[in-house]
Amino acid sequence: EEGAPGRRGERERSEEGPAERGPGAAFHMFVLMEDLLDKLKLLSYEEEALRRHNMRPLSRHYFALPTNPGEQFFMFCTLAAWLITKAGRPFEQPQEYDDPNAVISNVLSELRSF
Repeated sequence: EEGAPGRRGERERSEEGPAERGPGAAFHMFVLMEDLLDKLKLLSYEEEALRRHNMRPLSRHYFALPTNPGEQFFMFCTLAAWLITKAGRPFEQPQEYDDPNAVISNVLSELRSF
């Protein structure tokens, strides 16, 4: 709502560009990706997820830079399916040529049920 306290400031900050948020804002995505990679390594993603699908390990900036959106989307879906399964829920591994909207819908639906 417009009159809710604190809401306006949140909206204004989300519309700011990297220059308005500070000099480090442009590199925040790289820091997040490195943190993600560290957490995936703690979960042994290379042995459990990648080897099973014959995929290469992620670079430390894999999702931070848009290089090959199709490949990056499939890697994201593979990791999401693996993480959902690792959390104890059965989840079918998406195939590379599945409908992206259906895959994301299934992932989000499963995450909402947690």
